[in-house]
Amino acid sequence: MTGAGSTTCQQFFDTLGTFARVLAIKLYRLRLERPPAVPILPCLDHEAMLHEGIAPHAAAYLQDKSGDLHEIVYVPDARRVDVDIVSTIGEHSPDSHERLLATLRETFPGLTVRVAGPSWLRGDRRVATACRAQVTLRDVLAGADIDRIRTAVDRLGTISSLMEKESRVASWGARTVMTPILALAGFLSYQLLGTLAADIGAKEVEILRYGIVGAIGAFFLYYGLKAVHLTEMANRVWKRSAEYGLILNERRRLARDP
Repeated sequence: MTGAGSTTCQQFFDTLGTFARVLAIKLYRLRLERPPAVPILPCLDHEAMLHEGIAPHAAAYLQDKSGDLHEIVYVPDARRVDVDIVSTIGEHSPDSHERLLATLRETFPGLTVRVAGPSWLRGDRRVATACRAQVTLRDVLAGADIDRIRTAVDRLGTISSLMEKESRVASWGARTVMTPILALAGFLSYQLLGTLAADIGAKEVEILRYGIVGAIGAFFLYYGLKAVHLTEMANRVWKRSAEYGLILNERRRLARDP
């Protein structure tokens, strides 16, 4: 996208630079006319979705005057700015977060400013904890020892691959074991509970049969959904490590060819 959206995006970043330091930019279907000398990379979260249902946008990692880190996402078509606190968990204080919101609303009165917080369902905090255990966003964006940080990012990538393999084991276990166990449970409940029909009644036996099979089915449904959830978290950890790697590569390039 190189039309009005890109021009508006350039103006937005020019204004943004007056009150915060831009450390890295992620673009989705947008280009900047005068890109700053910071790492610029694709928005991996949305490039990986392979569909056109997401509006063009630009995200940026910022450092405010207090030194805290924030991520904002600018969507020109929607005239909206999202302050995404998921990727910057542990990198800013509540006070600096509120100051950033107030500054954005004051500086860009024509834009809607909203907060994109962590999701318990998606396991955002678990992903952030797994990433921060190996490397922090602050090190990736501004750390001096790039070789040491690169090693930590590589470790994070290895861990994400292991997480994905573990989730695959759980997924295959659910798919291969669920059908025969459900069939066995149905057969045994039909045979064994059938002997109790004369004592407790045919209707009660039917209820017990459906209850047993339903309970086992619900357990395997939960097990399968958990495996899918683990796979999603593993993919997001991998994407985070890939993003960190791209940022470090860009930092090296900029240091070599300023």
